[in-house]
Amino acid sequence: MEILYLLIPLSVVLVFLIGMVFWWSVNNGQFDDLEGPGYRVLMDDDLPRPERAADDDSGVDAEEITVDSGAGKAPRPNHYEPLK
Repeated sequence: MEILYLLIPLSVVLVFLIGMVFWWSVNNGQFDDLEGPGYRVLMDDDLPRPERAADDDSGVDAEEITVDSGAGKAPRPNHYEPLK
């Protein structure tokens, strides 16, 4: 029974601290935009690479650059369909 003399004030202090942290986070904008970062990942606005100029001194011709199509590799699993 004597432990209640310690636990009740300790719980009141803990609730007060949690309330202060919540109040601070609301006032500092922590909950302003919860969905924006998730949508920002999905909105792919990458621009295509510009063509190289004829006077480019990189030492690599544009015809020598190839894109690996991934032929011969196992297909990546689709995580949205159940496995069969």
